[in-house]
Amino acid sequence: MIGFDDRGLLLGDGLFETVLARAGELIDLDAHLARMTAGCAVLGLPAPDPAQAQALMRRAISEAGLGTARAAVRLTWTAGPGGRGLDRPQAPQPALFATAAASAVPGAPARLMISTVARNEGSPASRLKTLAYLDNVLARRQATLAGADEAVMLNGRGQVACAAAANLFWITGGEVFTPALACGVLDGIVRRQVMAATAVREVAAGVEALAGAQSVFLTNSLIGVREVGSLDGRRFEASARVAEIAGLFSSPIHGGGGPA
Repeated sequence: MIGFDDRGLLLGDGLFETVLARAGELIDLDAHLARMTAGCAVLGLPAPDPAQAQALMRRAISEAGLGTARAAVRLTWTAGPGGRGLDRPQAPQPALFATAAASAVPGAPARLMISTVARNEGSPASRLKTLAYLDNVLARRQATLAGADEAVMLNGRGQVACAAAANLFWITGGEVFTPALACGVLDGIVRRQVMAATAVREVAAGVEALAGAQSVFLTNSLIGVREVGSLDGRRFEASARVAEIAGLFSSPIHGGGGPA
């Protein structure tokens, strides 16, 4: 049970990971748990026990009846009860729980829009999966209201950072680019895989980099690689290069020109 004084609920004090499960197999689980452990070190929290985390995630899949399905399994680690104010108890009692839900593969290229909600690149939280995700929620809502699938978030310097729930890549002149972590970017699991599989330049670039790109794609643990069909109304043609990148590590890809 999560109490009314839980710091995750009241202050966003905690972390989460979302792991893809296919037929009960938790994909890249070790990488997700390692990232949560690293995030705990930044926040000054003890890390969860990996065996307990895995057991809770498998239980969530079973209880949701998704043992043979494609599922999104969320592992949440809160700082636990804390009373009033900002200071944590001297001996925190974190809470760990997992939930699972069916996760469909998107059926078409993504429609993007540039959000007016800025990413705070100066905050350590911008590079962690903390429970304080309100900026991302607002950016996604803005995109949805505009008829887009996903929002591109710039940071306070006007540099491209990420999508609301994905890392961002673009291809110009045959080269692959992605925003540097210092731009306020989460160190995504699939982002790492792409960068290990092909040459990628990490840059600090303005929105004009996307405007001049030949193709754009998104990555996260649920979608793998998803091609972008349009950005603020500008259409991108289907890209053989994006298909090639996705195929390097057998991630799903959703190609084709034009918006969904």
